[in-house]
Parts: sequence; C-alpha cells; structure tokens
Amino acid sequence: MPISRPSAAVWSLSAVAAALLIVGCSGSVTVGNSEPKLSSDKLATTVAQKLADTTGQPTPDVACPEDLVGKTGTTTRCTLTANDGSTLGVTVTVTSVRRGEINFDIKADETASPAAS
Repeated sequence: MPISRPSAAVWSLSAVAAALLIVGCSGSVTVGNSEPKLSSDKLATTVAQKLADTTGQPTPDVACPEDLVGKTGTTTRCTLTANDGSTLGVTVTVTSVRRGEINFDIKADETASPAAS
C-alpha cells in the first residue's frame, strides 16, 4: 500500500506553522503620524520578513487585504501562499502603539489550506 507524502511546499507551510506556534513572532513599525496606520503592502512585507526570520525559511509570499490601524487590539488577517498554491492564514494583532510605533504579534493558523483545483 503506497504512502502519500506531502509536497515540499505543504511541508514548508507546516514547518512555518509549527515554528510559529512554538516560537511566536512579533514586530513593530514606526509610521510617524497622529493616527498611525500601516499600509497593507508594508504590513505584508514586514510579516513576511518576520516569518522568515523566525523560522529560518525563505521569505514567503504574504498578502494583507487591508491597512493595519494602530489601535491596541486591532486585528487583520493576511495570507501566506506557497509555491504550490496552498495557503496559510496569518493573524496580526496590535499589542501596543507608542509614539507612532505600532507593535504587533503574528500568529499563523495551525493548518494550511490545499491549493484550489
């Protein structure tokens, strides 16, 4: 009976998710205005870099659909997409805002979604 093995991309996503669950991840960005907001593009770039730094994996493809408002407790969802098209949800939560610097935690979902057929 053959045993199916996950693809390298799914394995990578699983490794990223496992590493984030064990290690955790956080970041901060200074935006410098009275109502701090981090653009969706800058947020995606920052999240991708933090994930890569935390897991020791190459920088993943991350997309965030909305800007992150610098207000403690605010959350947004981003999506990490592997080379095979499978995805992993990532939640970004603002932990504090101080002098225009938005501090946030990053938490990946426990399981990846397979690529669309």
